[in-house]
Amino acid sequence: MAVGKHLSDKNPDGTSLGQSNADLISLYGVTPVSQRAAAIQAASVVSASTYISITTNFAAFCAEVAATLTAIGAWKGTA
Repeated sequence: MAVGKHLSDKNPDGTSLGQSNADLISLYGVTPVSQRAAAIQAASVVSASTYISITTNFAAFCAEVAATLTAIGAWKGTA
């Protein structure tokens, strides 16, 4: 399969999208957005304290991952 354009320039240090968390990025033509920030990203998803906190943290984590993927266009998010 032919590829129209590669993002990489074969630099041994790798390829990055965006130089800061304020740079706007998107996939599949959705409106570009800056890097998301949410408290759950800094919190431990698995907590040793109680089952309820593990369930709550995991649900919040999953919701944030879904929102992030939808925001950049990697996951459609709607039918």
